[in-house]
Amino acid sequence: MNAHFLASLFHRYQFCALVVVTCVWFTTSARGGDHPNVLFIAVDDLRPELNCYGDDKMITPNLNRLAKKGVQFDHAYCNIAVCGASRASLMKGLRPNPYRFVNYLTRAAVDAPDVPSIPMLFKQNGYHTLSNGKVYHHQDDDKNAWSEAAWRQPTSSLWWALQENRPGSEKGAERGPAYESADVADEKYADHQICDKSIDDLRRLSKIDKPFFLACGFYRPHLPFNVPKKYWDLYPESEVELPNNMFFPKQLSNSFRYTWGEMRSYRGIPKKGPVSDEVARNLIRGYHASVSFIDVQIGRLMDELETLGIADNTIIVLWGDHGWQLGEHGFWCKHTNFEVAIRTPLLIVAPNAKGNRVCKELVEYVDIYPTLCDLAGLSKPSHLQGMSMTPLLKDVGAAHKQAVITRHGGGDAIRTHDFSYMEMRAKGGKGNLLGVGLFDLRKDPEQNQDVSEDPAYAETRKHLESELNAAREVNLQ
Repeated sequence: MNAHFLASLFHRYQFCALVVVTCVWFTTSARGGDHPNVLFIAVDDLRPELNCYGDDKMITPNLNRLAKKGVQFDHAYCNIAVCGASRASLMKGLRPNPYRFVNYLTRAAVDAPDVPSIPMLFKQNGYHTLSNGKVYHHQDDDKNAWSEAAWRQPTSSLWWALQENRPGSEKGAERGPAYESADVADEKYADHQICDKSIDDLRRLSKIDKPFFLACGFYRPHLPFNVPKKYWDLYPESEVELPNNMFFPKQLSNSFRYTWGEMRSYRGIPKKGPVSDEVARNLIRGYHASVSFIDVQIGRLMDELETLGIADNTIIVLWGDHGWQLGEHGFWCKHTNFEVAIRTPLLIVAPNAKGNRVCKELVEYVDIYPTLCDLAGLSKPSHLQGMSMTPLLKDVGAAHKQAVITRHGGGDAIRTHDFSYMEMRAKGGKGNLLGVGLFDLRKDPEQNQDVSEDPAYAETRKHLESELNAAREVNLQ
């Protein structure tokens, strides 16, 4: 497995005849005439807790509609569960390591200045490239990749609609509360404004004589969970359920404990210890309401593509930069290698690709860059570390990867179809091994029981440890 696994994960691929045929099948129209447009939709902190992913309580009709138009990837993983680093890694097509893409303050242009990002490659190939909302963590990151300056609205419009919730109205409060249900119009919140700007740009771009790459980044469901009351009303308080595993995994090393400091900076969240059940239910309810609010914005974008008559020649990629923990294992936010933090929704609509299909193969975010190259008929840069998903868009059951690699802080992890193996090391991954965890996902998909010390799993642990070490060494080259 080693040679095949490493080759598939980290090097450019010498595709077999089937893959070559697939690439030609997707790009014939582009090479014979106009290249397809790209609508690149990023949703902050979006976990695959959506109706189209089998969650009946979620009200997400437009994401369902998008899934029916394309391919839904049920086992898609970010490569690092923190926004700045995840976005930079995805955009550059390079994996994070202890020296590159390490935290939310990451700048792609600083950590990987010598390789083109996705929007830069498209711009170099004649595309008009635009960025609205939160695409990179920093508005001015990779600024030369955009045909126009990246756009965000003033920060005063981003968070709390109610004056009493805004920072400064309570002495000593650094931020307002972690959630808000205000009886106001959608227009009061930033994501509706981002959608307005993107719709205006679609109308303008549909008239120019070149293809476009429009990146649209929505803030919710990132904290604070502030959306109009009508979206909260979709999820009655009496129906909100807490996770059944709000406890630290049994037998797991304490080196994996996590204090979710990001959320503790909001008013009403304790500086130490767990939140109350009442607060937990409000956080979960607010998260769900935020997802439904974003679903409406996505529907507006889809409607505009159809109204303008450009939907059939537009690639749509929808992704969340990472998952989000809603109390599982006693955790909130992201910043771990647990399934709920690294698993993400990924929906791809491509011209000539049959829709309404679900792919259960393992894919990861470094695979998005080479996939877009194939779909748009662009030559792939030599630095890419991912593997194109175009064969999966033709045949959702095609062979792809045996495992994906993720990391955060001092922790690297490998996730196969059956197991999750994770490590924690000192000094941000550069130091000594502090602890390991192994989960049998066939028996324990929620990762509640570490079996790393169980003799029955000794060979599995040894094998995955070897694979992760080899992957780490290659990634540091």
